[in-house]
Amino acid sequence: MKNNISKKGGLALLLVIMLVGYSCKESFLTIPATGQLDEGQLSTKKGIEGVLVSVYGQLNGRANRMASASNWVWGSIRGGDANKGTDPGDFSDINPIQRFEYQTTQGVILDKWKGNYEGVARANLVIKLLGVAQEDVTEADKKRIGGEARFLRSHYYFELKRGFNNVPFVDETKDYGTGIESVPNTVEIWPLIEADMKFAYENLPETQGAAGRANKWAAAAYLAKIYMYQKKFTEAKALYDLIIANGKTTNGKKYALVPKFQDAFKAANDNNSESVFAIQAAANTGSVNNANPEFDLNWPYNTGPNGPGNCCSFFQPSFELGNSFRTDASGLPYLDGSYNTAGKELKTDMGLKSSDAFTPDAGPVDPRLDHSIGRRGLPFLDWIDHPGNDWIRNQPNAGPYTPKKYAYYKSDIGSLQDNSSWTPGYTAINVNIIRYADVLLMAAEAEIEVGSLEKAREYVNLVRTRAANPESFVKRANGAVAANYVINTYKAPFASKDAARTAVRFERKLELSGEGHRFFDLVRWEIADSAINAYLTYEGKKLSGALGGTKFTSKKNEFLPVPQEQIDLLGKDVLVQNPGY
Repeated sequence: MKNNISKKGGLALLLVIMLVGYSCKESFLTIPATGQLDEGQLSTKKGIEGVLVSVYGQLNGRANRMASASNWVWGSIRGGDANKGTDPGDFSDINPIQRFEYQTTQGVILDKWKGNYEGVARANLVIKLLGVAQEDVTEADKKRIGGEARFLRSHYYFELKRGFNNVPFVDETKDYGTGIESVPNTVEIWPLIEADMKFAYENLPETQGAAGRANKWAAAAYLAKIYMYQKKFTEAKALYDLIIANGKTTNGKKYALVPKFQDAFKAANDNNSESVFAIQAAANTGSVNNANPEFDLNWPYNTGPNGPGNCCSFFQPSFELGNSFRTDASGLPYLDGSYNTAGKELKTDMGLKSSDAFTPDAGPVDPRLDHSIGRRGLPFLDWIDHPGNDWIRNQPNAGPYTPKKYAYYKSDIGSLQDNSSWTPGYTAINVNIIRYADVLLMAAEAEIEVGSLEKAREYVNLVRTRAANPESFVKRANGAVAANYVINTYKAPFASKDAARTAVRFERKLELSGEGHRFFDLVRWEIADSAINAYLTYEGKKLSGALGGTKFTSKKNEFLPVPQEQIDLLGKDVLVQNPGY
């Protein structure tokens, strides 16, 4: 059993507080409105801890799945890792997102806004309660809890900032009737996001009693990431030096890459040495709300007992991503983009039925391909070999691939997977917000800008060496390696900063595919216009119905529009719409 934060326990605690607090009133005439909690009940240590758990609980968006930090739509689909998948009419509100035709009235965009501001509101409540905390809350408690609350508030604002750019920063001093309705979105909030995470770094302990809580080193890694988004490379490098030398997980493990790439996404290996900060999940607790709920649609379709999930064929990896895993004879990627050309593209079963004959691609590929993408003829974890079209809901709309990175194993059924809801796709697999491979590759970027190209090459090669571990290669039931896996490290020094940037950026694409990073990386590198339009041109020819005729518009599509509902609520003099909408 995981020693982590229990969302169920936190909610139960709040319920108990409600019941105890209101069971002994002398007159029903003095009972507050049902469900209302007063400051006295929540300002105890248990009360404040319960509210803090609810701040963690919002990391996956709860009822607003599009607010989740997994960012499978906002980071991966917009970044070209995947298409929406499924049928055009299923969850059609995502269609304009993948086509870069955002509308100010879209529900999914409003969900992203509201879900993250819900996290902000919960964090603000914790900070406010610390100011009136009762005697059982020690100074050490205040320091730790305050650090966690401000870590989480920084996280939610980071999500809002890179999603919408211009957003209002509401802190614990603002509430209904005390100015919240007049906070504008015209003030730059990077310094405020940075200040919260600095506070967390300076006040959080190195280890905690529950693995899911933020610690000092998670705050350091997040602060360095915040620096990277502002191009503060010198400050970021200094932190990365400390993190790589001394960083440890909340449960005391020295930061390190797990030996096998696939084990970073395995429920049985949650909270491992690579997990810097993750959304916690648990199965079979009595409620799937405690499980990983955000990928319940992102499974192979109609698998029956032979595969996981059984529904609904969302989040299908793109042709372009699959091709990116092609390697040359020396085991290096095609950094010039030629992987999309004839003779280098991956062979697929597009247009074929599962009953039609098909032989998988025999060319050299990076072994991470078959841990990230489900493709026909290759083993799908410990299930059957992927049968192709039979597991795809609408191949002409979305292509031949299925997501695989966060899939559960057949051996997980009933233990690390939950059967108590409409789909068996609820799992105990944690979702990484930051993992150590991400840290190493960010550190490599910082080294390129203000440090050493050789140190950058060292960090990239650490990631590639792990990927090259033959013990992690996908194998068939007879033990034979399933595909022609050819991968190597960069043996020669990078020729220039530009060459180093290209290698590191491509490594992030391969290593972190499907984890919600790609779009945000392209935007912060200021290459989103060229990279995304090249992707749309290529992918649009393959999937003309879903992506044909669309384009990314520079100086507009980097950010989502401020939801029109919010502007209508507060007024144009408070919230200003983003350019182009």
